[in-house]
Amino acid sequence: MKKIIRFVLKSIFQILFRVRVSGLDKQIDTGKLLVIANHESFLDGLLLGLFLPFDPVFVVHTGVTRNFFFRLVLSQVDYLAVDPTSPMAIKRIIKLVESGRPVVIFPEGRITVTGSLMKVYEGPAFVAARTGATILPVRLDGPARSYFSRISGKSPRRLFPRVTISALDTTVINMPAGDTTKLRRRKAGEAMRKLMQKMIFESHPKQTLYSGLLDIMAIHGRGRRVVEDVKQIEYSYSELLKMTLALGRLVAKNSAPDECVGILMPNLAATVCMLIGTGAQGRVPAMLNYKAGAAGMQDACTAANIRTIFSSRAFIEQAKLEADVAGIQGVKILYLEDLRPSMSVGDKLWVVFGMLFPRMMEKNSNPESTAVVLFTSGSEGKPKGVVLSHRALLSNIAQIRSIIDFSSEDKVLNALPIFHSFGLTGGALLPIMTGMNLFLYPTPLHYRVIPEIAYDRSCSVLFGTSTFLANYAKFAHPYDFYRLRYVVAGAEKLSVAVRDLWFEKFGIRILEGYGATETAPVLAVNTPMAFRSGTVGQLLPCIEHRLIPVPGIDKGGMLHVKGPNVMSGYYRYDNPGVLQAPSSEAGEGWYETGDVVSIDDDGFVSIVGRVKRFAKIAGEMVSLEVVEKLAVQASPAAQHGATTQPDGARGEVIVLFTTDATLTREALSASAKTLGMPEIAVPRKIQRVDALPLLGTGKTDYVTLKKMAEGL
Repeated sequence: MKKIIRFVLKSIFQILFRVRVSGLDKQIDTGKLLVIANHESFLDGLLLGLFLPFDPVFVVHTGVTRNFFFRLVLSQVDYLAVDPTSPMAIKRIIKLVESGRPVVIFPEGRITVTGSLMKVYEGPAFVAARTGATILPVRLDGPARSYFSRISGKSPRRLFPRVTISALDTTVINMPAGDTTKLRRRKAGEAMRKLMQKMIFESHPKQTLYSGLLDIMAIHGRGRRVVEDVKQIEYSYSELLKMTLALGRLVAKNSAPDECVGILMPNLAATVCMLIGTGAQGRVPAMLNYKAGAAGMQDACTAANIRTIFSSRAFIEQAKLEADVAGIQGVKILYLEDLRPSMSVGDKLWVVFGMLFPRMMEKNSNPESTAVVLFTSGSEGKPKGVVLSHRALLSNIAQIRSIIDFSSEDKVLNALPIFHSFGLTGGALLPIMTGMNLFLYPTPLHYRVIPEIAYDRSCSVLFGTSTFLANYAKFAHPYDFYRLRYVVAGAEKLSVAVRDLWFEKFGIRILEGYGATETAPVLAVNTPMAFRSGTVGQLLPCIEHRLIPVPGIDKGGMLHVKGPNVMSGYYRYDNPGVLQAPSSEAGEGWYETGDVVSIDDDGFVSIVGRVKRFAKIAGEMVSLEVVEKLAVQASPAAQHGATTQPDGARGEVIVLFTTDATLTREALSASAKTLGMPEIAVPRKIQRVDALPLLGTGKTDYVTLKKMAEGL
């Protein structure tokens, strides 16, 4: 009778929820098997009971058995009801696993209310480590969008959403080393949390930006308004799709297939749509840094072999870029205002057809193809074109989503430029591709305006650099950021003074992260579930790392990384338009970050310094970032930048540029003693400046600082 009921239910679910199953067709040894799954809805247990290819025992909360409906469902399967507060619960589960029956357990212990992974309990991990059981991670995707979930608010609901069940490769959690049971249990819990985050990430679909836009639009509905910019227009997914098709068509009419075209546009919804549409029509968009000046943009065009740039006359005039654009030689500049009249009736009908059948309009559906070319800041020389694939960008978004519970209830305020990796992936693509609301602001330099926008638009997520966050805090009212849930800092080291100011003034803990344009960009970030002050967090799921020793540096090593978010390669100025794969001492497919880092036993990454930002003084290596740390200790309110000058006797001498006119070498020496730093790290020369030179991304312009030092 049970088999008949199961067959009928499975058929009904297959039809209504269009259930797709992957990874369960392989041979699985069910002896001492522990199945772990994320918990999205009240349907999860029934789905697993119907579609797992074996007959498991479910571990359920005793409270569930008091409900008549759930007792009826549970009557069709074997289950063990446990009280999590009872000391005997773990022993009963261990005994069940060791009996040889496959066991299903939800390590979160409760149904998610955010749509993302919630707290992972240590108990199931300790059971796995204690028994040596084989773990089968299973990802459920879709039940959270049903009316059987516990998510409320703006989250999309469907009567019968599509459900995907994805099983990953089996693994084990070995009993961690530790002096106490409590410590071993905690470490096992950390291993389980990381395993589930990896499970969430690895089950994400492999697609392009365009198909990703269509998928999220199908989930949230075409009418969902998601993006707002300074034009004070809220764009729905339908309007974003229309702009994507129209702008992609315009670019395609004025370029050749596979051509790398420049995009010189501000932070607007249309800019993001142009990027996605250009890629969908088989061209390669390259985001030009309009803060780089004529020379910087010319170098970028040379490196990526750009022959055509698409821009807007209104933007060029408002940003006062006429002279810079006029200085770009050998490149055709096309303005959207001039191109719009060229949209023929046929083009408009093509867009209409695309709105009706959007899946048919993509000319390039290869996730490994180039999605965008971004350019390095040029802080250490001529900018390089970083070639990022659709796979790299969407993998980084999926990695971030697997560790932070962003939801459709959130609203992101992004003032970071889209030509910068942090601003593009985190500030623009992440919210659009996950259903969050987004407000795009054209510049991060309006320090009084941005806090007002955060307050007026009830923004809950803010991305920024330490420099920008310091200035926002300086001008903001204590209540301006009352709705912020997450403030994420990157692109430069977070100042201790800035971190403390935000906590004292707003009660907000800034989450510091770390990355590079070449990694799309996030490599590591602190999260509410894994936070350690003074570090940049743990590496994201599925990022491998190696630390290569650096002569003269005792602590840490050069970080080399490998993962799905690593770039395809570089376009370089000295070899225009030719893709050069990343090279690394660690081997093929690895990227050398150029940063010296240390990683503690719990996986938290600390940045020691950039290899190119070390001075060699009398044969000893001195980190210029350590020098800046000394200056911050002595004068927290000022800005400081360290560089070097050649010196015949000592090789190099350190020059410190500072906005503090009263800073002395004696104060720096006192700071060195306080922090336990060697006297050799105290700069010999101190130069006062009104302000440090900055790049458009907010980073200190060390190339200019170096030239300033050489001119002293």
